[in-house]
Amino acid sequence: MNSILVLGGARSGKSRHAEALVTAQSGPWRYVATGRAWDDEMRARIALHRAQRGAGWETVEAPLDLVSALHGSQPVLIDCLTLWLTNLILDEHDIEAATESLLDALRQRTALTVLVGNEVGLGIVPDNVLARRFRDEAGLLHQKLALGARRVLFVAAGCALEMK
Repeated sequence: MNSILVLGGARSGKSRHAEALVTAQSGPWRYVATGRAWDDEMRARIALHRAQRGAGWETVEAPLDLVSALHGSQPVLIDCLTLWLTNLILDEHDIEAATESLLDALRQRTALTVLVGNEVGLGIVPDNVLARRFRDEAGLLHQKLALGARRVLFVAAGCALEMK
């Protein structure tokens, strides 16, 4: 797979680093946004992110169907896997099937695909079933994607550590 997995915590700089990886390729670039605007604060965040990306980006909103957003031959940035996973859980989708579909689509792509995910397993054990399920599913998703990725990076304080 011609993919790079970029992991890190909240406000670690992972999205900025991922965007730089994609824009190092010839454009145009596709930004696959998985977030949903549930409230005014999230709508403002989405608008700010879109404005900061600037020209050359095609934005595709794909809160559930990442596979359809991977068509074509341009470099793609998926931001972020953990919001996608949240959407799958909340809408009661089959996570294993969705993950396998994503992996199949990534194997078929020749253009660069950069995937961003929040590393949520470094803290304490969550105190409720849903949060523990989310943490576990995120860890499993990241492991599966890392296995096939060409590179895996961990970003903290704006610095990227090459893991693979």
